[in-house]
Amino acid sequence: MKILVGYKRVVDYNVRIQVKPDGSGVVTEGVKLSANPFDEIALEEALRLRDKGIATEVVVATIAPADAQAHLRNGLAMGANRAIHVVTDAGQEVQPLAAARALLKLVEKESPDLVILGKQAIDDDANQTGQMLATIWGRPQATFASKLDVADGKATVTREVDAGLETLEVDLPAVVTTDLRLNEPRFIKLPDIMKAKSKPMESIAWADLGVEAGAGLKTTHHAAPAKRSKGVMVKDAAELVAALKDKGLL
Repeated sequence: MKILVGYKRVVDYNVRIQVKPDGSGVVTEGVKLSANPFDEIALEEALRLRDKGIATEVVVATIAPADAQAHLRNGLAMGANRAIHVVTDAGQEVQPLAAARALLKLVEKESPDLVILGKQAIDDDANQTGQMLATIWGRPQATFASKLDVADGKATVTREVDAGLETLEVDLPAVVTTDLRLNEPRFIKLPDIMKAKSKPMESIAWADLGVEAGAGLKTTHHAAPAKRSKGVMVKDAAELVAALKDKGLL
């Protein structure tokens, strides 16, 4: 059984995002980039399935500029067998539908039994790529997985919904997207980093996939959230109510 894992590079979640002065985007120059946390969970789950003997190969893939090889090596150090790098031009925007179409090309090339993606990326919070991939691939999907079991050609997924938990059973091949509580990614050790240097990494130019990178959505402006105002001390409840009325909050 082969598992393909999407592994996006994003601005590290510990970095305080700064908007460019002209409002054209956010500052990424000189900023720490790391794996999307949901994608790390997706990779960890694939590795656990391989550790159990259910999967035989885990392939990690990213769509990013040429300088993202170190990012993929991180995925190989976690334990992936090999990596695929779809190389884009610097500054090229890859929106969810274009990413799904590119991943479909990799699916057609690799014929995986299971595709695992993070439910969303923390840079755009789109939560669309997994669903779009399943649709254009014509295969079942199970999103927001908090538990995943694979047996007898089926995946049983416990997913988090507004009303609580829901369990789905889907036939493989299928697409599963991961939620935060599915697992905790493993710590990468130095020997694993050294081993990753010799693992195979295939590079494919975006143009060679035959996928249009045209943007379906256009962002016109970026703005930082308004700064919080200082707190005000009040003597009693009556003064609090009066202050809220003055601000139009009551």
